[in-house]
Amino acid sequence: MKFTSIALAALVFAATGQAHENEAKEKAEAAKNAPALATAMREASVSLASGLSASESEGTPISGKFELENGKLQLSVYTMKDGKFFEVVVDHKTGKIAKTEPITSGEDLEAAKNQAAGMAKATHSLRDVVAKAEQANAGYHAVSVTAELEGGAAEADLSLLKGAQSKHVEEKL
Repeated sequence: MKFTSIALAALVFAATGQAHENEAKEKAEAAKNAPALATAMREASVSLASGLSASESEGTPISGKFELENGKLQLSVYTMKDGKFFEVVVDHKTGKIAKTEPITSGEDLEAAKNQAAGMAKATHSLRDVVAKAEQANAGYHAVSVTAELEGGAAEADLSLLKGAQSKHVEEKL
């Protein structure tokens, strides 16, 4: 029994370490891509908060981000509904849903499960924390938000842009 507890603790520690390593890589990648994303964002008529709102018809948003997909700007929102996960692509010019695809495997499914765990303990929507972060950081616009569990508490990890300058903040969910 003691060995099982030690093994379980080691596994949890390793998984947590891997999650933090992945998060650090994602933040470094986002900072590196900030100038290109900032340039592409000039063509966006829709805010991240509006994209989250639009995606709600496909489930509860658990993350959302503007990204460059094959050199083109895309607004992607992960949602959960009835125990299933979806990627909802929102047209960044019109705010209408362009397509919805189920998330059924791989890293995307693992990320969605982790995000859903964060939203399960949330008392605020992602849309609300995006609005709060933008108010607290004058001139910045949210380009990504991800629900997560941090020390057992629900938090949102946000990336903000002001021109080509990027900033990461965390807000309680």
